[in-house]
Amino acid sequence: MKRRIGALLVGAAVMVLAWRWAVHSSAGEAGRLAIPGERVPYAVEVVNGTDVDGLARDVTRMLRHQGIDVVSFGSASGATVDSTLVQVRRGDTAAGFAVRKALGLGHVVFAPDSTLLVDVTVRLGRDAAALDRDP
Repeated sequence: MKRRIGALLVGAAVMVLAWRWAVHSSAGEAGRLAIPGERVPYAVEVVNGTDVDGLARDVTRMLRHQGIDVVSFGSASGATVDSTLVQVRRGDTAAGFAVRKALGLGHVVFAPDSTLLVDVTVRLGRDAAALDRDP
């Protein structure tokens, strides 16, 4: 009986590890998701932290094309930034790394904020202006 339970636990652990590996390696070349139409189950907001007009809108379109659920976009308050930040607002950092992979740039940081209704905030920096924004 103990062997049977042990074998079941080992089998379950192998299945969980295989699932996590598949989820974390689901992006293909250029950060595209491996399965067309596959959605990443995270609510994301994109804010433009630069002086480049329309950057947040264009990156939102690009991310949506990648299967990211962008629920809002707009301009960030404060000074412009050089590097894009992918801020994890709730949940674990897997959401941030999935968004970063689809975006192809950015630094993932854990910055919880229970007042926001999103899992991830992407604060676009000047480095995002170089992205190919045509999906």
